[in-house]
Formats: sequence, structure tokens, C-alpha cells
Amino acid sequence: MAATRSDRRVTEELARADARKWHYAVLATLAELGPASQAQLSERTGIYRSDLVAVITELTERDQVTRAPDPADRRRNLIELTAAGRRQLRRLDQILAAVDDEIFAPLSAEQREQLSALLTLMLDAPAP
Repeated sequence: MAATRSDRRVTEELARADARKWHYAVLATLAELGPASQAQLSERTGIYRSDLVAVITELTERDQVTRAPDPADRRRNLIELTAAGRRQLRRLDQILAAVDDEIFAPLSAEQREQLSALLTLMLDAPAP
């Protein structure tokens, strides 16, 4: 239930910024990795390649990313974050931080730390 509530709030607040979770995933991944192929972005974000094409098209139309042939392999495209994309990512980071503060408001700082440690333990465990 907590995950559902959190997901709903994130979706609502991103929509107010004319963004979606997939937009954030692509922008954040490019900021972390630098220019990447569509295949690399798909693998890193978990967005299906066919869906990713539409996301990249949307971000390109908003001038938040560029898509150009890879000089090392002209058969693939490299996606790169633009200055507008970096600004949007900073804005979305602020929005998500505010949602985190809202969702975790009932927890003390110590409880937040404990929850984070427990969730990290779960994520770091080998998948069955």
C-alpha cells in the first residue's frame, strides 16, 4: 500500500512538470553514464526498446536529449543529454525529493535510515 501511494504521488507530481517516470529514468541514466546507445539505455533503465524509442522521441522534441549516429558504429544512435535536459533533471530531482519528504514525513530520521538500510539489503540480495 505504501508503494502504491508513493507511486501515485510520484506520477502526479511528475505530470505537473509535464514529465513521466520514464523521462526521469532516461535523463538520470544519461547524466550518470554519459552518451549511450538506445540498447544501453534500455538495459540500464528496464524500458523495452520499442517503448524507449517513443520516450527518446519525446525528449528529443523537447530538446532534452539529442539522437545522432554513433561515430564508432554508424548502425546505432547515441543519445546525449542536453543543457535543457540537465535543467529538467534538476527540476525533477527537486520534485522527487519533495515527494520523498512528504511520503516519509511520519518517520523519524533514524527510522528513515533504518528503512533505507533494510531496503538496500533486499536489493543487494541475489535474485532467486
